[in-house]
Parts: sequence; C-alpha cells; structure tokens
Amino acid sequence: MSEDSQSTKTAQLVALHEWLNEACSRGTVPVLTGKNGDMDTIGSAIALSSINSNMMAGGLHLGRVAKKVVTKLQAPFRKMSAQNPAWPVNIGGIVVVDAASQGQVGIELPEGIPLCILDHHSTNDWQLNEGDINLQWNVRATTQIVSDYLHQFHLESLTNPVRKMLLAGLITDTARFKHADLGAFQTTVELLANESIDYASFLQFVETEITTPSERGSLIRGLARCNSIEAGPWNLVHTNSGTLEGRLASLILGTGAEVSLVSRFRDGETRLTARAPRSSTELGVHLGNIMQKVAEQIGGEGGGHDGAAGWSGKSDIVRAETAFISHLTQTKRMEN
Repeated sequence: MSEDSQSTKTAQLVALHEWLNEACSRGTVPVLTGKNGDMDTIGSAIALSSINSNMMAGGLHLGRVAKKVVTKLQAPFRKMSAQNPAWPVNIGGIVVVDAASQGQVGIELPEGIPLCILDHHSTNDWQLNEGDINLQWNVRATTQIVSDYLHQFHLESLTNPVRKMLLAGLITDTARFKHADLGAFQTTVELLANESIDYASFLQFVETEITTPSERGSLIRGLARCNSIEAGPWNLVHTNSGTLEGRLASLILGTGAEVSLVSRFRDGETRLTARAPRSSTELGVHLGNIMQKVAEQIGGEGGGHDGAAGWSGKSDIVRAETAFISHLTQTKRMEN
C-alpha cells in the first residue's frame, strides 16, 4: 500500500472515530447489517458495537454460518422486522455495514438521522447528506475496516469473541482465502496475534455445516438440473433451486465451470446467485459489476464481489437469467 493510500485510510479512521463519538453522545446508535445476513456483515456489526454500550447490532436476518457463530459466542444481535423496525426513541446516528444500498439493508431508514456507511463493495448507491460519512475501501471484507479501526482506537474491545467474529467474516468472504490479498492476510495475522485462538479448530467450526437429508436432496436435484452453455468467451453452468443457492453455486464450480448461476423464484421474488473461481476473476469476470448491470437493466437490487454476487427483484426468472447471461457474454476475456 502506498503512503498516500495509508494516510487516507488513517484520516478516514480518525473521522470515523469522531463521528461515532458524537453519535453515541447524542443517543442510541443502531449498527445495521445487510439483509443477506452473511458472516462479514454480522461479524462487522457485532464487533463494532462492542466499543460503546449505546451501540447495538441488528438486522433482518442471520445466515446459517452467522447464526451458528452468534449462538456459539452468545453475541448480542437484535433481529428486526422490515414492517416494524421498532427504532429507539432517541437515535444519535445509524451505522450500516457491508451493504451497498438501502435496498440491501431491507429496512426503511428514518429520515434526518446521520448515516455512517462502512463497506468494501465496488458499487455504492447511497445518497449521503451533510453529517454523513462513508468509508468504502478496496479490501476483501468489511471486517477488515472494523478490525483496523478497533486496533487503532479500541484495543480493549478486541476480546477473544470479537476477534473470532472478525476472523469468521474474513474467512467466509474470501472463501477461505481463495480470494484473499496481502491486506486480508495482514488483518488475519493481527487478529491471531495474541495466540488466544486455535485457528485450525476455529476454521473447522466455521466451515462445518450440518446438512439435513432434505437439504442434501435439494442440492443433488439442483446439480441434476444443471445446464452448461457458452456465454460468449465464458463457460456458464446454471440451474435453479429453492434453497442453499450459495452452497449449490459453489459446488457447481467443482465441475470446472468458469461461472456458476443459481436461480430461485419464491414468494413473488426472483433471486440470482453467482460464483466464479479466482481463475475467472483474474481473466476479467466481476460478478458484482454484472449483477449491478442486471439491476440497472431490469430493476431490483444487485451487486457483490468479483467472485461472488447476487441480484433480487420482481422480474420473472427467465428475464433475470437472460439479463445475466447477456452481460456475462459481453464481458471481455483478458489474455493470460
């Protein structure tokens, strides 16, 4: 990292520290997660909330891994309702972590409340006003931003459970470091520095998933429905499933697919989940950008990372799949 880049990040962390102090002095500060409830958004929110009793992590949903980690560590997290969020009477500010837009939070935010956005996605649809702050870093996980902040200003909050929250977010968002860079490894070393965490045991805990017979059957049926097509210069394997779309998309990559796509239609909503291996992202695939283009074309919410992304909206499933395939087809393949 260049000195200019490091100094910019340091200045942003100072600004974040001042913003949080002022917000907490005014009242309660909800720390909201992305509606997908993945480990990065949940771990970031819970870890950041540990610095002040006026802060509380909350959101619509806990994903499977996040729910397991939160339960194991007995971490404080408030499940909220989109229809009735039940906001505190006196809100000093709202922090949103790991969400590129309000639609990705899934909750209508109250007007006139200062906002703080912490995110690592390449896309950003937030409309900020005076008094708001945005830290959008080119890092592999939002937990890296929170970890840097805690190391600089709140070392006392880096307890063993908080370190595990941050580490779990980093492990999952980098696909066990398959999509990691130097910064991700540096953050991991810092989180493991006090030697209070047995990394091998913790990794096994995070990655071990109990699959019910019903879920196993759903995954097998999803694999059986797979179709392999050539989308311009890319091989795409796609299928549909009513559950476990992320796991299914990752399993498909094991077939050698350059991109995998899993579609779902349920309760009037269509959802696309896509995955790509490192070899494809290095050659030009950026699934987050493709999903954002899908949203721009047919509406809904789309975005994510280069190797893992999603879209959701009201368009029918064929139209959504067609839009994705079209934008993937237009993605140029770089020379090795």
